[in-house]
Amino acid sequence: MHRPFVLPLAAGIWLGATVAAASPPVRREWKVDGLVREALVCVPPHATAQPTPVIFAFHGHGGTAGNAARSWSYQTLWPEALVVYPQGLDTPGRLTDSAGASPGWQAAAGEQGDRDLKFFDAMLASLRNDYRIDDRRVYCTGHSNGGSFTYLLWAQRGGVFAAVAPSSAIDARSLPALRPKPVFHVAGENDPLVKFVWQKQMIAGLLRLDRCDPSPSLALGLVVHASKLGTPVVTFIHPGGHEFPAEAPPRIVEFFQAHPKP
Repeated sequence: MHRPFVLPLAAGIWLGATVAAASPPVRREWKVDGLVREALVCVPPHATAQPTPVIFAFHGHGGTAGNAARSWSYQTLWPEALVVYPQGLDTPGRLTDSAGASPGWQAAAGEQGDRDLKFFDAMLASLRNDYRIDDRRVYCTGHSNGGSFTYLLWAQRGGVFAAVAPSSAIDARSLPALRPKPVFHVAGENDPLVKFVWQKQMIAGLLRLDRCDPSPSLALGLVVHASKLGTPVVTFIHPGGHEFPAEAPPRIVEFFQAHPKP
């Protein structure tokens, strides 16, 4: 069973107490099906010597790995973790950019020749080869199209992850393929792009999947749905729109730290 999700007395209190320094992002390349793929990777100094947690963080459609690394800064919030910010390729969007002029991620299994699923596989294989990856603590998060890709990774590579944290995203087609797992979902009540009503339907599906208690508890602005399977569903619902709120990354890190694989 997973440990119950318990927040500190005030959000981020103990995160600031760490003495480890954040690792700067370094650009790495992989060749996948003849294409050069890249990501910014933050590697803590101990990663070759001791088991190291990993966070994969996927930008939204039109975003970049550099902007994600600067604004989300998971490497600062959890400096003991190895953090990967992959860079997407120009991809047609489901809700915007039908011409595919901006970078993003495949929306479903089989699309784009599964280039992004293959990219993930290549990244993880090389990290396992180069460092002592803690396979009990591999996590995935992403915003918007990156959040939808997080759901797709859960469906297609779910055995890899201890927990996931999508933001402003849905992937109803992947729901039947999901297996119970701790999940932290971020949503804006006034999201003009990925409608809040759609996200509520996705969350309802997650609650059924994880066999959650219908009476949630509230903790520092989070709604915590305990699970009979030990795989809680936690939601961070904010009053804004499609943006990724600055308060979300520290909450996500706290959630990840509380949920290694059993």
